[in-house]
Formats: sequence, C-alpha cells, structure tokens
Amino acid sequence: MSVNKVILVGHLGADPEVRSTEGGRKVANLRLATNESYKNSKGELIEHTEWHTVEVWGNQAEIAEKYLHKGTLLYIEGKLRTDNWQDQEGKQRYSTKIRVDRFQILGQPEAFRRSADSPTHHGGRNNPESDGNEADRPQP
Repeated sequence: MSVNKVILVGHLGADPEVRSTEGGRKVANLRLATNESYKNSKGELIEHTEWHTVEVWGNQAEIAEKYLHKGTLLYIEGKLRTDNWQDQEGKQRYSTKIRVDRFQILGQPEAFRRSADSPTHHGGRNNPESDGNEADRPQP
C-alpha cells in the first residue's frame, strides 16, 4: 500500500495563470507560498518561505480563474506529480507539482473580497483523475 497525498495552506503569490488544452479543457497554474518560522541555536527568529507549483483542472480551473487572486489564503488537497522531458541540449529535466483534488478559499485579500454567496469549496467530480467520491468525504 502507498499514499500520495499533499495538504497545504498558504497564500497565492500571483493571480492564476489559466490556459486551455487543445481539447478545450482549462488548467490553472498557481504559485502557493507556505511559511514557517523557528529560532536558531542563537535564539534568532528565522523565517522561511517555501514556494509550491500547483495545478488545477477543469471546472475547478474556471473557478480558480474567477475567484482566486494574488494573496488569497487557500487550503488545498492533492497529489504529487512529476513531469520529465529532454531540454534542447538533450539533458533530462524534471518538474514536480501538486495536482489539486480539491481546494477551499480561506480568505481573500481585502481588494478582492466577494459577497457571501461566492463559492469557497471546490473539488470532486471535475478532477481529471477523480474517482467521484470526493463529494462524500468530510470537509476539513
């Protein structure tokens, strides 16, 4: 048995970059920042930001395009995916990203606050690899 599960809470570093595939399906690429702070051996506060490449597909990408903006606080669940290719010099390259199964908006930057009827939770049947059971899972 194995598990490929990622859960992150962080802020978007930029507005989503949305494109359509040749088949007309939308995909949104996000840059999500997670922060941690700790004290080193000298007692100094150290802050570290980790940047994550995140990919959202289908109807979720359309929702991301409409409601997500730089600074949005976002909860995501997904799985790691690694792409590989050969560059122009023939070297093998790799890129690891998070493919989102579901996401939930936890907070918007002040400039983009929406009315109370705007969607905040998205996931389930629109995922390209969904088994359709995400809608039955308990919410965080």
